[in-house]
Amino acid sequence: MSERIFSLASLTVLELSPPAMVDVAARAGYSHVGLRLEPATPEEHHFPLVADAGLRRQTLARLRDSGVRVLDVEILRLKPQTRVGDFEALLAVGAEFAASELLVAGNDPDEARMTDNFAALCDLARQYGLHPHLEFMPWTDARNLEQAVRVVENAGRDNGCVLVDAFHFDRSGSRLADLAQVAPARLRYAQLCDVAGPRPDDMQEILRQARNERRFPGQGDCDLPGLLQCLPQHLPLSLEIPTVQLLEQGVSALQRAQMALDSTRELLARI
Repeated sequence: MSERIFSLASLTVLELSPPAMVDVAARAGYSHVGLRLEPATPEEHHFPLVADAGLRRQTLARLRDSGVRVLDVEILRLKPQTRVGDFEALLAVGAEFAASELLVAGNDPDEARMTDNFAALCDLARQYGLHPHLEFMPWTDARNLEQAVRVVENAGRDNGCVLVDAFHFDRSGSRLADLAQVAPARLRYAQLCDVAGPRPDDMQEILRQARNERRFPGQGDCDLPGLLQCLPQHLPLSLEIPTVQLLEQGVSALQRAQMALDSTRELLARI
C-alpha cells in the first residue's frame, strides 16, 4: 500500500512566509506543501515568490534541507480579459519548485471562453510539467462539480483536472453520485476540511466561512467518509483549513497544522 501524500495548504497557515511554512510542514509531519504564488484576494498578506528571487532561493533551500516537496501552486484566475500567455512566469516558478499540480479558479461568465482559456492553459502548463485543476466554488463562474467537469471535459486536454475541495463540494450542493462518475484521471489531488452547520443562504457568509472558519476533518457536518469513498484510493490530500478564530486565540501555526493532520489521520483510520 502506497503512503498517502498529505500536503499543507497555504490558507491553513497564511501568516507564514514560504520558508517558515516548509519548516512547519516538516515539523508537523507533512510530506508536501502547496505554495501560493498569486494572492487569492487583494487584501490578503502576500509573499511575492514570483517576483522575489531571494525568497525563492530561501524556500528552495528549506525544501531541500527538510525533504518536503511542493504538491501544488496557486491560484490562477480565468477572467474575461485573461491572456493565458501572461501566466508563463508563474508556471515557470511552479516548475522551479517541481510542483505537479496547478490550482485554477473560473471567473468568467462566458463558459465557452473559460473552456477555451482552460484548454490553452493546459497546453502551456504541459511544457512545465503541471496539471491545471479547475476548482469549483459556489461564488465563482465554475460553481459546482457538474460545471467544472463539463468545462474540463470540453477543453479536452489530458492534463486538465478538476479539484474537489470538501468545503466547496458541500456548500455548492454537489452530489456524491456525480463525483463517483468522474474519470479518475481527472482527479490528481483533493482539498480536505470540514464545515459546521447547514448551508447559509447568504453567499457572503459562505465566502467568509471558506476564507476564515473551516473545521478540522471529523469536527463538522460534511459527509467526508462519503466524499473520500468516491475519490480514487490514496489520492493526495491538501489540508486547507483556515481557522482564524484559533489564530486570534494564539494557537500557533505549528499547532494548527498538527491538528489538521492528526484529525485527518483519525478520520481515515475510522473509514
